Amino acid sequence: MKLHFPKPILYSLGALIIAGMIYTIFPAFAHEDEAISETTISIPASAEDRLPQQIRTIRLHDNFHFAGEVIPLANEDVRERLERELTVNSYFHSSTILNIKRSQRFFPVMEKILAEYEIPEDFKYVAVVESNLDNVTSPAGARGFWQLMPAVARSYGLTINKEIDERYNLEKATEAAAKLILDYKKKFNTWINAAGAYNIGEGNFRREMDLQKESDYFNMNFGAETNRYVFRILALKEILTQPETFGFDIGPGDRYQPYEDKTTKVTVTESIKSLADFAHEHDMSYRELKVYNPWLLSSQLTVPNGKSFEIVVLNK
Repeated sequence: MKLHFPKPILYSLGALIIAGMIYTIFPAFAHEDEAISETTISIPASAEDRLPQQIRTIRLHDNFHFAGEVIPLANEDVRERLERELTVNSYFHSSTILNIKRSQRFFPVMEKILAEYEIPEDFKYVAVVESNLDNVTSPAGARGFWQLMPAVARSYGLTINKEIDERYNLEKATEAAAKLILDYKKKFNTWINAAGAYNIGEGNFRREMDLQKESDYFNMNFGAETNRYVFRILALKEILTQPETFGFDIGPGDRYQPYEDKTTKVTVTESIKSLADFAHEHDMSYRELKVYNPWLLSSQLTVPNGKSFEIVVLNK
């Protein structure tokens, strides 16, 4: 008598027979996954096989302030947002090292101007967050240490044209930023709100206050950048104030020296056809002239009637 099986059953039986043959002929295949698993989860036993680094979590103290205003660390959300920025910047080594080194060169200039406008010194860390103390340009067109947009810069007296961009002039840009910060403080009541508004702009900050019916930065919700902004300022203030606590061993001798120690200013009241000639007349290279005067964009300088500019030159 012949047995007739449906094709699906025959296919299944065939697959079982083939699998059995493979298992019989190549028994090691049955344990291959186990061998791989055991290999991938093995942990180096010796100290020589481990990476030479020690990573620790950030532990917050309970006394954070910005411009004399207390940070509400009892709020769990506030505490975690601050911890995030301290962690990111503590382990963002290249950027943080450069900020520490540059701070000795540029902070004294900022501190003097902020004091003249009676603005808390903590606002110098806004420039660190904005530009890493470098004359950068944003995709939106903001420029300089304080990342001022063209319209805002002009409204506070800065000159911007094909030959000149005073957003790259540290002293003049800091004065413009100081005036802007003071305006924000008057409009939004607290220094922390002023810092938040500096990032998002007056109109956007006001709109969010009205929409959310809140008057405190920490109680408001913004986009990712503004949500992090004040906390980044706080984190960089903490790290740059006491870098050794965060493992950065960078003494005063390792930091960049202020330009003021080796330069002076020359007042220019007439146009200069060749800045190269001007540089050489003052025993400087063209490169040196541009390093100390990054606001000079062209190879010449046009001085309108009745106006003057101060150009930094090396001491002779």
